Amino acid sequence: MVGTWWRATPFDIVDAHVHIFPPDVIAERARFLALDSHFAALYAHPRARLATAEDALASMDRNGIAGAFALGFGWNDPALCQMQNDYLIDVQRRYPGRFACFAALQPRAGAAAVAELARAVGAGLRGVGELMPHGQGYRLDDWPSIDPIAAALVARGLPLIVHVSEPLGHPYPGKGDVAPVAAWELARRHPALRAVFAHWGGGLPFYELMPEVAQSLGHALYDSAATTFLYRFEVFKVVAEICGADRVLFGTDFPLLRQGPFLRRVRALGLPEAELRSILGENAARLVRNTQPWPVAPT
Repeated sequence: MVGTWWRATPFDIVDAHVHIFPPDVIAERARFLALDSHFAALYAHPRARLATAEDALASMDRNGIAGAFALGFGWNDPALCQMQNDYLIDVQRRYPGRFACFAALQPRAGAAAVAELARAVGAGLRGVGELMPHGQGYRLDDWPSIDPIAAALVARGLPLIVHVSEPLGHPYPGKGDVAPVAAWELARRHPALRAVFAHWGGGLPFYELMPEVAQSLGHALYDSAATTFLYRFEVFKVVAEICGADRVLFGTDFPLLRQGPFLRRVRALGLPEAELRSILGENAARLVRNTQPWPVAPT
């Protein structure tokens, strides 16, 4: 399983939601807990798992997963986002056939955020995400901050992954306040944006039973990150029926959840083979297959 999966066979499995961190963040966790309150909310407990690229690769190899979307963390400080991106750039260069790495950004940085996006994708990163508005101190409808990033991504056909949370149900660390309506408004405002709404879009697919909602979401995808904590696994069948299996991405939220048990539960659903191939890998490969590196802006 070492091929470049976005050009490989339709049977390759891709985990479209994996978080990796620089080794220094893991080794010096206490220092970074003090630097970022949202990071502390998620990772202060000593049992909260952090992973490097090599940790992710070891899990992928054990479970027959060819590739992954490697996401960092939505740090509040733009300098920490740059640190995260430096690591992701290095990972992309070292493991080009295994990872599609996505840049961390702080949209409140304005022009500096767009410049960091240009630097990151110019160095090989394949999109932006996972944006975490609730932890980074802005709203998804903060258009002066979001519009320039969306426009830059549209210009190069690059995807954006956004953390979205269900407005109902139990509280948990990192749930956040980005509700389905905010994701829908982003999709309507930027119809050419290749948006991925994480965590089943906080339930947004279910609203696609409303024709006026579905009409503006045909270009959006939903990933399955953290399903175990959120829904019965039948959600895969329900969303595939409502929206189409070609708009569902298999994503575990590793290392929060272990890839092997998650994958086995998806396989056990009895989905038609064509739908299973789409969800487990084809959709992810198609999303990044045609992206192009963006030349680094002159300094």
